Amino acid sequence: MSASGRVPQGERSSLGGQGLTARARRVRLLVMDVDGVLTDGRLGLSERGDEVKFFNAHDGVAVALARRAGLKTAFVTGETSTVAKARGDKLGVDKVVLGARRKGDVVESLLTELGLPAEAAAYVGDDLLDIPALERVGLAIAVADAVPEVRAAAHMVTRAAGGGAAVREAVERILKAQGVWRATVHAYIREHGGSPERWR
Repeated sequence: MSASGRVPQGERSSLGGQGLTARARRVRLLVMDVDGVLTDGRLGLSERGDEVKFFNAHDGVAVALARRAGLKTAFVTGETSTVAKARGDKLGVDKVVLGARRKGDVVESLLTELGLPAEAAAYVGDDLLDIPALERVGLAIAVADAVPEVRAAAHMVTRAAGGGAAVREAVERILKAQGVWRATVHAYIREHGGSPERWR
């Protein structure tokens, strides 16, 4: 681990233990890139020229769990496609920022808007455009297949690749650190007609 507390290039979640847990406990805002984080980074075009993206349903549930636990959520993407906005709206994400070429500035604006310090934010990214945002948050998270420079800038690297439920992994890590994972999951299951008490 470097003096800055970032994960050295090529290592995964090496901060671990109390350091990573302490950072995760402070998170009140979860900011996510879209392409390469919520999707696997591939872009498709329909016969009509419409852009097609594929999102992981497990990440959708993770966003719902984060919001249920009281976290604010945001999608920040450099793209201008309305697909990300539609996905964010469907999931009830608090803020969707399209065309963000200076993501660090966007994160700072979100923190100011919410009255939160930098250490209260987590950011999940995968490519170079995400580095300024990763540098401005208390918990910087890279997906497993992020470029080396992004992994080097992260406090945590997920085991899952982008589009492979990496956000679900990050949310679980944060909520477990805050001691609310089990209660949040149980409440979610009850809301949808289940009885979590049966398998405690």
